[in-house]
Amino acid sequence: MTFDEYQTKALTTAIFNKDPLMDKTIWAMGIAGEAGEVIEKWKKVVAYRDGIITETDKIELAKEMGDVVWYIAVLAHSLGLSFDEIMRINVEKLKSR
Repeated sequence: MTFDEYQTKALTTAIFNKDPLMDKTIWAMGIAGEAGEVIEKWKKVVAYRDGIITETDKIELAKEMGDVVWYIAVLAHSLGLSFDEIMRINVEKLKSR
């Protein structure tokens, strides 16, 4: 699946409100919230299991990272950006460093 294909599929699960600014705000906050859940799960691996990552941990981290990606996909769409475009811009930025 390409980034743009994922973005298209993600949009089928998005709920849009009548206020586009509210939608964008919710999705931006969702990115931060889900990123916090990723770090919370990682903290537990480091703090309570000495950094030993189980298969369950990997699955749970993947779920939370997927939620981050979902919010990015939907926010990007609301800004008129495709995932492929974002990835291209990011690689260009990284090359310029």
